[in-house]
Amino acid sequence: MINEQLATNMQTKAAGKESGITFVAFTATPKERTIQLFGTRPDPTRLPDSDNIPRPFHVYSMRQAIEEKFILDVLQNYTSYKTAFQLAHAGKIKNQVVDESAAKSGIMGWVDLHGFNIAKHVEIVIEHFRNHVESLLGGQAKAMVVTASRLEAVRWQRAVQKYIQGKGYKINTLVAFSGEVVDLDVESISVTETSKSLNPMLGGKSIREAFSGKNGQRGDYALLLVANKFQTGFDEPLLCGMYVHKRLDGIAAVQTLSRLNRAYPGKDTTYVVDFRNDPQDILSAFKQYYETAELADVTDPHIIYELRAKLDALMYYTEDEVDAVARLRVLGGKQSELDAVLVPLVNRLLTKFHKAKEIFKAEIESSSEVAKSAKDTMDALLLFKADITTYVRLYGFLCQIFNYGNTDIEKRSIFFRLLGRLLTFDREMDTVDLSELALTHHTIKELGKQKLILGSGDPLEPTQGAGSGQVQDKHKEVLEAILRKVNPSPRESPRFSHGEESGKLVLT
Repeated sequence: MINEQLATNMQTKAAGKESGITFVAFTATPKERTIQLFGTRPDPTRLPDSDNIPRPFHVYSMRQAIEEKFILDVLQNYTSYKTAFQLAHAGKIKNQVVDESAAKSGIMGWVDLHGFNIAKHVEIVIEHFRNHVESLLGGQAKAMVVTASRLEAVRWQRAVQKYIQGKGYKINTLVAFSGEVVDLDVESISVTETSKSLNPMLGGKSIREAFSGKNGQRGDYALLLVANKFQTGFDEPLLCGMYVHKRLDGIAAVQTLSRLNRAYPGKDTTYVVDFRNDPQDILSAFKQYYETAELADVTDPHIIYELRAKLDALMYYTEDEVDAVARLRVLGGKQSELDAVLVPLVNRLLTKFHKAKEIFKAEIESSSEVAKSAKDTMDALLLFKADITTYVRLYGFLCQIFNYGNTDIEKRSIFFRLLGRLLTFDREMDTVDLSELALTHHTIKELGKQKLILGSGDPLEPTQGAGSGQVQDKHKEVLEAILRKVNPSPRESPRFSHGEESGKLVLT
């Protein structure tokens, strides 16, 4: 009975490709999976293949929309900046041996959140807004600042308010982010986007409602600072400027900068000021969607069989456990019955991981074969969890295109989905003590205004090599050596026009 029900489920999932049902999706930035799912095949009687690649059934391209003035080309006025700095440290951290990747990430985050660094960026943003953006649309233009984190957004908002008040400018700002943020450098209590210390004049309105321009009028607010909010699906035609302080890749770059492209009477100019991204990377991302987003190939459906074989070979679970979980899930078993199967398996794997972890900690100094074996055990379990997550995600996509006709494939999808939620391997994050760091030199250099010329781009690549990843060994390095890599060479050393003292800018 279970196999018949699973077979019916599999047929239902793939029905859109086999029963004459038509699915239609409208998007300006399709992902490769979207085109594979909803695209039109040259030969509709055959499944997608390298010689039968799905394509959009209709295209109203970015190029055509720009030419017909339904949207604007947001790359016409693109200015990039580069921040250069030097760091010093007290002698206490000279001999620290740390994970190089974690240390570099921590150092760059420390610089990004440094008060002086934020203040200098804020000065550039506000003065650019006043000189280039504010006067557009009869003085009603708005702008958005895109930050990399919620804490960064909070600190930027405070720095913006301080700068504006100090200059006596009449510019009101909003900051938007989800959840709560605790900034221990300022106060120990948490703040939200509705806190009066950040957005004092909301008066019960939502951020979207408060920032929205109405009847061609800007309203109370001219500048919106965001952290992972309003970068997609936000429609504000009065937006004419964007200041980017966040790494944007691929489709995220297109979707974020496209908040500026809404047409509006009299709107013929937009500005992008980017502190983080390479202009050519941004241009490449836009080119993929400028004319027609096409697939280079389709995802090989056999990748699921390869991943299944890899996971089965580990022998972490049995076929009976897979069958039992799938049967209970499909036929409506009780949670207690599912727990009776899953909990012993989870405990078995977690115990295996923690025993290996204890052995590794005890033997790490000796670099013995025992330590290596223990580490291999931990890495294999961590990779197992990553691979079952990949299996669930990939099968959830491919089963809408292909009816595998193999209930064992469907059973594992059900089994892995439930198992993955319970595998809580506590992989420890490396911490790096940066309390002795000091910022001694700092400058922000404008790399010049550019007009990025749009044209045809590379096709979208399908998913490949799923489940082929490996746990990477961490590279250890002395923190002092990492700082030398982060600091610029003497020829690239930042220069200052003021505040110099023996070649160094002293920050307090």
